[in-house]
Amino acid sequence: MVDLKNIIKNAESANKEFHNGYPPVEKWNPKHCGEIGLEIKSDGTWYYMDSPIGRKRLVNLFARILRKEKDGSYVLVTPVEKIAIKVEDVPFIAVDVDVKGSAKNKILKFTTNTGDTVIASKDYPLRVEIDKNTKEPSPYILVRSNLEAKISRSVFYDLVNIGDNYDKHFGIWSGGYFFPFMKSSELKF
Repeated sequence: MVDLKNIIKNAESANKEFHNGYPPVEKWNPKHCGEIGLEIKSDGTWYYMDSPIGRKRLVNLFARILRKEKDGSYVLVTPVEKIAIKVEDVPFIAVDVDVKGSAKNKILKFTTNTGDTVIASKDYPLRVEIDKNTKEPSPYILVRSNLEAKISRSVFYDLVNIGDNYDKHFGIWSGGYFFPFMKSSELKF
């Protein structure tokens, strides 16, 4: 039986070797060990056995060994074990954006709740899903290796305030690419 202390020990060992980069979790294929009650809620809070994990260092450690599987499930993976983890929406929240430049020359650098930073670009695209019933937007950005961050409401409002119309769409430029939020004709200001 796998316990949390073993996972922490193995995660620390895996991360120690790759402290300047992320461990190559995509290349590791250990035995699946089941699950132990880890979950990431839609607000980005990590839980163990229905209790929030208050130690940011521990959450950041786990975030570094998180992987999304081909079937859409999530696992924590080390060279010696793979543990299932439940994720309500996506694992990260983009809590801040730093904007440089303007119009087509904008650069948007996002920071997540786990300290990752990513610049929206061709390789790290933004996408917005619109709920069919409520018409509520849900914006996301790719952080790494098919792991996304949901863009927080306040950050998204900041983006909307500096958005542009281009090719009949409203959206935003970053890294030389335009990321549409919706058709310009659907805007209701």
